[in-house]
Amino acid sequence: MPSTDPATVPPVPVLHALTVPLSALGADPATAPDLRDLLAGPDLLTWTVDGRGLVAHGRAAEHTVRGADRFTAARVWWDDVVAAAVVEDRVGAPGTGLTAFGAFTFATASGADSGLVVPELLVGRRDDLAWVSLVVAVSPGTPFGLGTDDVAAAWFRRFGAAPGRAPADGSARTAAPAAVRLCPGTLDEDEWTEAVRDGVELIRAGRLEKLVLARDVVARTEAPLDPVAVVRELAHRYDQCWTYCVGFGGDAGGAGRLMGATPEMLVQVLDGVAHARVLAGTLDRDAAPAGEDAHEYAARVLGESEKQQHEHGFAIDSLVASLAPYTDAVTTSPEPFILELPNVWHLASDVTAALRPGPAGDPPSALELAEALHPTAAVCGTPTAAAAATIPELERMDRGLYAGPVGWLDATGNGDWGIALRGAVQEDEHSVRLFAGCGIVAASDPEAELAETGAKLRPMLQALGQQTVGAAHDLVPAPGLSAR
Repeated sequence: MPSTDPATVPPVPVLHALTVPLSALGADPATAPDLRDLLAGPDLLTWTVDGRGLVAHGRAAEHTVRGADRFTAARVWWDDVVAAAVVEDRVGAPGTGLTAFGAFTFATASGADSGLVVPELLVGRRDDLAWVSLVVAVSPGTPFGLGTDDVAAAWFRRFGAAPGRAPADGSARTAAPAAVRLCPGTLDEDEWTEAVRDGVELIRAGRLEKLVLARDVVARTEAPLDPVAVVRELAHRYDQCWTYCVGFGGDAGGAGRLMGATPEMLVQVLDGVAHARVLAGTLDRDAAPAGEDAHEYAARVLGESEKQQHEHGFAIDSLVASLAPYTDAVTTSPEPFILELPNVWHLASDVTAALRPGPAGDPPSALELAEALHPTAAVCGTPTAAAAATIPELERMDRGLYAGPVGWLDATGNGDWGIALRGAVQEDEHSVRLFAGCGIVAASDPEAELAETGAKLRPMLQALGQQTVGAAHDLVPAPGLSAR
């Protein structure tokens, strides 16, 4: 376990960072790149939506933490790194200058690492603005010496081509390995549906109002897994979602790498304003009857479902209550809207809040808000403490990074933190553990909830090369693979 003892914590690195417009490297200033074209390499870090966002490579610095104070410990480290850094930012936008990627476990007692990673080379795009940042670790007292030529050389070392041309390492979209064997995870289908029944009984007995229960599935590939191909497929197929890829401790066979495409934004902070997208209420698109307009079907079923509206209301109330100490006013969508994704429809609401400055005059950072908002009722339940205590009893697994915050922050407090959904954690070169969960209320039907998890597993299974995804009874034990 990473130590938080000041006597054993490594010294804070001294980082030099330079951010320049992509046009300074010779790219056409009128053409913003599709960042999906830059998804390549074993040390990939990414946060993209529809070809915009951040793609990064290499590691200038990294810090891992565990336990109840994991967010605070990471923030303290980041503040110290920022204070010691020398930064020249020629762009001045959110995500420029010194920027870190991060992921944090769902539960305080998790045995998995949380933390932050500062990449060496980062490419960013926001609307029509594109930039490149280079970060290097130096000895204390080293004079700042980075220039545009250093950034250009780092770009060429990574991509082998000038900006605006296809990378030389073959990072065009390719199919993920098709030979995949699936097996149940911690609980098989029958065990998981029984856990849902137990959760429903707890709710009907008045001990909880809502509970979110997840299950895991293990996928093992015959050939070594190509995580970049998986991430590319997610980024293209689910372009309305935030595609993420974060890992700690170097490549090491990919162990611990978190990847997926989440539709849910826990919190985004841009120049003192917080934004969030709340999802609760799900309908499998495969359930749409032939001959009926699909969107009208989703609006009718989700909009008229007391169970779905009830579940969505818990999620909104949870987020608004957690934001209240940081703002004087919260604005939410007048009514939930239908978010259409390739695999499901969701009831969704957008939330906006102007943040109140803190004692030092600055608004809270994106990471501070992520800690305050996590876990929401959308991934935990209501009341939060009772639901959080019940989840491991019924799921019988460590969620690890699943359903925790994942995203990025910069030195000025801006950042995006999504909820790590529709994703998986790589366990070694040949296996990944997929997760999916459902909100359970008094009206929940265990078999229907199981089917919903199948729809939510679909993005990762498709990215792994599974063209059709059946029910979980299609999963078979994999020889030599522990289901834990």
